[in-house]
Amino acid sequence: MAPEKPSAITSPLPNLLAAVEYDIFRACNEARRDRASVTLIAVSKTFEADAIVPVIEAGQRVFGENRVQEAKAKWPALISAHPGIALHMIGPLQSNKAKEAVALFDAIHSVDRPSICEALAREINAQKRRPELFVQINTGEEPQKAGIAATEADGFIASCREKYGLPISGLMCIPPVDDAPAPHFALTAKIAARNGLKNLSMGMSADFAIAIQFGATHVRVGSAIFGHR
Repeated sequence: MAPEKPSAITSPLPNLLAAVEYDIFRACNEARRDRASVTLIAVSKTFEADAIVPVIEAGQRVFGENRVQEAKAKWPALISAHPGIALHMIGPLQSNKAKEAVALFDAIHSVDRPSICEALAREINAQKRRPELFVQINTGEEPQKAGIAATEADGFIASCREKYGLPISGLMCIPPVDDAPAPHFALTAKIAARNGLKNLSMGMSADFAIAIQFGATHVRVGSAIFGHR
């Protein structure tokens, strides 16, 4: 059954979440996909706990953060008060933050270099905790952006698995701001398919409907839910 299109309610944040849910359902329907095949990650970076609680209370349970220290400062208390939260690391990860990241996050979307692989493998083994891991692909080969080049992705994924024993479950990409996103989503999906990866972290507030057409299993939506920072 389709969710109801949201109408004005007292708190704007649950209404914005409902609008995003409606758009995801519609995009899945157009792509002939089950709504359950797409995980909505509400990107709560830079927002304080008092802005996040109404979204949790509206039913959202998966959240994304960019920085380990920011997440560590606000999420343990929120998770304690609201069981069932899944926390995803969607920003670049520094090797010296791997210990904290493995302890706190249920998924890490930014595996992109050998030093991170080594640090994550060490901490996964030490903590006996296995967050879901995504390799970040720099589809636009932008020098200022994290991620492995598409041409190097196959070899890097193989190294993650064989050399470091990492349980890679999918790929993540962030298309260049000035490019049409569809070719970048298509490229990421193609790399995932030939490497036997089922999960695709693709699409943000402006383009998640397009990402769903190309097989996104995880969409990262911030401003459409929380408003502009």
